[in-house]
Amino acid sequence: MSLKEQFGKDVLLTGWGHSRFGKLTDETLESLIVQVATEAITNAGIEPGQIDEIYLGQFNSGMMPLAFPSSLALQVSDQLANVAATRVENACASGSAAFQQGTKSLLAGTAKTVLVIGAEKMTHAGADVVGAALLGADYDMAGQTSTTGFTGLFADVAKHYDKRYGRGDGKLGDVLGSIAAKNHRNGVDNPYAQLRKDLGEEFCRTISDKNPMVADPLRRTDCSPVSDGAAAVVLSVSPTGGAAAPVRLAGFGHANDFFPAERRDPTTFAATRVSWQRALGMAGVGLEDLDFAEVHDCFTIAELLMYEAMGLTEPGQGARAVQEGWVFKDGKLPINASGGLKAKGHPVGATGVSQHVIAAMQLTGTAGDMQLANPRRAAVQNMGGVGIANYVSVLEAV
Repeated sequence: MSLKEQFGKDVLLTGWGHSRFGKLTDETLESLIVQVATEAITNAGIEPGQIDEIYLGQFNSGMMPLAFPSSLALQVSDQLANVAATRVENACASGSAAFQQGTKSLLAGTAKTVLVIGAEKMTHAGADVVGAALLGADYDMAGQTSTTGFTGLFADVAKHYDKRYGRGDGKLGDVLGSIAAKNHRNGVDNPYAQLRKDLGEEFCRTISDKNPMVADPLRRTDCSPVSDGAAAVVLSVSPTGGAAAPVRLAGFGHANDFFPAERRDPTTFAATRVSWQRALGMAGVGLEDLDFAEVHDCFTIAELLMYEAMGLTEPGQGARAVQEGWVFKDGKLPINASGGLKAKGHPVGATGVSQHVIAAMQLTGTAGDMQLANPRRAAVQNMGGVGIANYVSVLEAV
């Protein structure tokens, strides 16, 4: 049973916009929001006055003094005066949280057209400010001092994983290096990506002055960068005559895990797995029905565990997906053809919306050099914290 069959109406992505990701010193949070919102509305073929509601995904957590940005999208047009606008925050999953809130407004019948925006400005803040803000998304480390920040938390995940499934031969580092190299290679073709250089497997696998160890076993190439950027999408219950064909939301899932680390298995993103099951179940499809996926690779170990959480491999066997080529652009399930967070960048609140926009571009044949061969169905997975807040969407070409 699809979403439309369950709720009796469509949820369509009818227009979208995307900024470049990176260190955008000439942009403000406001200018990024206005840029992508204007682009999305224009590409949807509608007037700003047709927007019934706005949801803005943004983490912030002290990275910016302005902590009340929900009305910034109204700067697009005077026609947006008095439109309901809400900021949504759920750590690194804030963008997908905003997307699902917009979806639920359409399903509830309280809106027919919703503008969803994800945006973040991070690079202006010092490393200590960004690190402290991100650690605020961890139950045990919030407010604590750490030299490795969130990298250290995912490094611990990698160590637990290697202890359970590895052989102590250092091969996990090679697998993670292969994932990094894949995503850097894919990022070359993404005009929005922050890092557009094919670094190669040898560089990504090797510790060097240019690729130092950040938190053992994670090297710099295993970590997504600090980024600025924004993305936006218009959600509608019917086609709007936009610049591209609409894309249908076939199913969605959301699951949160317990916050304290002691209540979670660090080698199994249990709630992530549930979010996948819920989204695929609502869409009435299996993993084998997907043509590609954009997943939350804030660190390479996160992508590896995602292969297992989504059911692509059995627990402990995620390396197969890389070693046998399944997740490459020409594989049976391309993962992060955009370059993922690793190469595209990770402006926290923007990430989830960006993933939906990239997927919509692929499904409408408008992804340019990133384009895969005639994809018809895709999944988007976005995660906040270490497997805490988990969102999955299944999208289909119309």
